[in-house]
Amino acid sequence: MEMKLELVIVPVSDVERAKSFYADKVGFNADQDHTVKPGLRFVQLTPSGSGCSIAIGEGLTEMKPGSLKGLQMVVKDARAARELLIKNGVDASEVVDMPWGSFTYFADPDGNTWSVQQLPPRP
Repeated sequence: MEMKLELVIVPVSDVERAKSFYADKVGFNADQDHTVKPGLRFVQLTPSGSGCSIAIGEGLTEMKPGSLKGLQMVVKDARAARELLIKNGVDASEVVDMPWGSFTYFADPDGNTWSVQQLPPRP
């Protein structure tokens, strides 16, 4: 049976601030923003080239803002990704090289954490 992960809910305290962070600073596409009813708002954002999106909003989850740790994206060049994040005002870590890839790390305004991985060359 084929299964695809296509949406991850990210708990945030301020939807507008988080939407701006992910769209304007990290570079996600802002796909949808719908207020279904008072207290229920759904905002979907997708990293460029990704088959998986994130959702932020109101009334979507019981997780506490900032409690999601270790989300990961894969890029072709971790150093270029870090430079772009820094240029856009994101506090991204120095790139760390490990046998399983090169990584830079950042957090959103609520403290949800992300890693950006460049896969190692294949033998």
